[in-house]
Amino acid sequence: MRLKINHASNYSYTSPVSYGLLQLRQTPKSRVGQTVLRWKHVIEGGRIEAEYEDHNANWVQLISLDPGAKALTIASEGEVDVEDRAGVIGQHRGFTPLWLFKRSTPLTRPGPLLRKLAKAAPDGSHGDLARLHAIAEQVRGAIRYEPGWTDADTKAEDALEKGHGVCQDHAHVFIAAARLLGYPARYAGGYLMMNDRIQQDAGHAWAEVHVDSIGWVGFDISNAISPDSRYVRVATGLDYREAAPVSGMRFGAASESLDVSIQVQQQ
Repeated sequence: MRLKINHASNYSYTSPVSYGLLQLRQTPKSRVGQTVLRWKHVIEGGRIEAEYEDHNANWVQLISLDPGAKALTIASEGEVDVEDRAGVIGQHRGFTPLWLFKRSTPLTRPGPLLRKLAKAAPDGSHGDLARLHAIAEQVRGAIRYEPGWTDADTKAEDALEKGHGVCQDHAHVFIAAARLLGYPARYAGGYLMMNDRIQQDAGHAWAEVHVDSIGWVGFDISNAISPDSRYVRVATGLDYREAAPVSGMRFGAASESLDVSIQVQQQ
């Protein structure tokens, strides 16, 4: 399936920013099952200073704000061809060793609730995939999808305690549980073509787990499915912070507001 994507982020600052530097991870990956046909960024209020592939094989652009800027616009647009591989990405790539994906992070560190959830998982006698899908169902049952309860800094244990969250929380809890059971697991962020609308106000998140006999396999806990040809993988990491579309810093007392517009549609 060929998907066309438009992603615009508009930052407004209450006073001029003397200096700001952002990391942009907003370029889809060309990998097995996914081919980027064309992709471009248009920056207003700043410029691209450098580009590189990070340790997770994400393409990163460093963007500096123009001195004294009161606004920044990052517009990304392109087309991606995606195959339906039932969530299977295959062999591990990137500079990060596979064993590192068993490590917990501040956002995925397990507490009593997560340990209890992992302990209740099936024993794997019916295979790794059946076991992981069962865990995904447990997570989905424990956290009702409902925006407004969590934010980008919410920890997996806290989301589980609240019992409400969004796709990021589902992914973090699932990743933490999978790691407790010995699987390498990572966070994946990107785009999802929805069946009921083109316009969206945020990207999508899911999880990927490495299974010895298969390689990396995706699990979208929120939608109870493994990613298919409607999903575009953009960035991966140990958790959201390593795969965030935009992160960075700025000097000055200005506060900011952000307006995001995303469109995903079939070509």
